[in-house]
Amino acid sequence: MDLQSGEAAMDMQSEIERLVFFEHARKLCEATYIKNPLDVDNLTKWGGALLEVAQFQKITESKLMILEGISKLEEALVIDPKKHDALWVIGNAHVSYGFLTPDQAEAIDHFENATQFFQRALEEQPGNESYQKSLELASKAPILHTEVHKHGLGPQPLGGVAGPSSSNNAKTMKQKKSSDFKYDVLGWVILAVGVVAWFNFAKSQMPVPRQ
Repeated sequence: MDLQSGEAAMDMQSEIERLVFFEHARKLCEATYIKNPLDVDNLTKWGGALLEVAQFQKITESKLMILEGISKLEEALVIDPKKHDALWVIGNAHVSYGFLTPDQAEAIDHFENATQFFQRALEEQPGNESYQKSLELASKAPILHTEVHKHGLGPQPLGGVAGPSSSNNAKTMKQKKSSDFKYDVLGWVILAVGVVAWFNFAKSQMPVPRQ
C-alpha cells in the first residue's frame, strides 16, 4: 500500500468513526429529550448532531436532516433566545442548507438567515473567534455557492462521489476534483460544529477509550 492509499484508508476510517460518534450522540439526545423536552443544552446538541450526520447522507436526505436539526435548534431558542451556541449552530445549518440548494435566490435567503444568527451569536459572546469567522465566511457564501454548483453538485453523499467506475481517466479526474471541491466548501461549515461546539460534549458524554 502506497502512502496515498494509506492516507485515504485512514481518512475513511476517521470518517466512519465520526459518523458513529455523532449517530450515537443523536440517539442520546433523543432519549434525553423524552425525559426533559425543555433541556436547552440537549436540544442544541441534538441539532448539532443532526447537522453532522447529515454530511454523510445523499443530498435529499441531508436537506431533510438539516431541517430537522434547525427545528430542534429553534426549540432551544424559544426557551432561551440568547443561547449563543444554539444561535451559531443554527447559522451553520442555514449555510449548509443553502449550499445544497441549487436555486440561488433560495440559497441566498438561507445565507442571509445564517448571517443574522451569526451576528446574534457574536452579540451574545463578543470576541468569540469562531463566531466572528463564521460571520465573515457567510458573506462569501453566495460566491462559493456559485462555484459549488458550477462544479456540478448532484444528489450524492457529501463525503464523496458514488457511482460506477469509468474507464475514461479524464472524466474520473474531473469527478474527483468536483467531489474534493464540494467537500472542501461544505466542510468548513459542518466541521466547525464538530470541532468547537461538540468538544465539551465529547469529553463529558462519550466513554473514555481503554489504553
